[in-house]
Amino acid sequence: MTYSIVARSVDGTQFGVAVASKFLAAGALVPAARAARPDAPGGALATQALANLAYKQDGLAMLADGRSAREVVDALVAADERAEHRQVGVVDGGGRAATYTGPKCMPWAGGATGYGYAIQGNILVGSRVVALMEEAWLASDASGPLARRLLAALTAGDAVGGDSRGRQSAALYVVSAGNGYGGGDVLVDLRVDDHPDPVRELARLLDMHELLFGKPDPDALLELSGPLVDEVGHLLAGLGFVGPPDAALESWAGRENLEERLVAGKIDPVVLDHLRATASRGTAAASAQKQPAA
Repeated sequence: MTYSIVARSVDGTQFGVAVASKFLAAGALVPAARAARPDAPGGALATQALANLAYKQDGLAMLADGRSAREVVDALVAADERAEHRQVGVVDGGGRAATYTGPKCMPWAGGATGYGYAIQGNILVGSRVVALMEEAWLASDASGPLARRLLAALTAGDAVGGDSRGRQSAALYVVSAGNGYGGGDVLVDLRVDDHPDPVRELARLLDMHELLFGKPDPDALLELSGPLVDEVGHLLAGLGFVGPPDAALESWAGRENLEERLVAGKIDPVVLDHLRATASRGTAAASAQKQPAA
């Protein structure tokens, strides 16, 4: 019912899963991941076909104990009376990967693994779905965000037909210790539960997520001084936010859910672009309201 990729970032700080399926809310069932900690390795897994949700808790516990991806898959399958109907992919803290497809999974079903990734799918239009997902993963920027690499692989599978029954849901789940919203471990948790084009919609949500929750690049930050602080103050005032620039910017950014991108005394170019665009739309709307009726 599903195709997925489970992976680890090159530096070992991020683990995640991307999944798509002709199945309602596959993201609620398939992915699981835990962030790496000094006292326990991280890892990720996907359980699908006739998904066994116990695989998630049990598999992550074994990964935290330092067991390899292959050991985890073998243990999960050995303890499961219906393993012949299951499919599971695992990546461990060291980047080792393993995938399993039970002999009674509906065709086409199979998978592929390499260092740092496991890809698997069932009821697919053919083996090319997995092959092109693997090709897209390997061609993506290894130093880039894990979420983007996972999405690239998922998009490649979707482009050649993916699930042979059609499209319905997609999801992206990535963890990284302390790097999520508010200092949590969940870096990305996006789900499209029921949509005619779920992978494309997932890409739109990831763009929005990066705008709202991405961390500012320290090297790109601009000093809030001189003409720039005057411009920012003017734009904020036009939107109804007046006062000292930092305070006004904080108030506006809080309304726009951009607080994760704020840095005292500076401004993220992403925030500045959004402020300019928002102010421009406000000006255009006000101008349109003043136009006399025809």
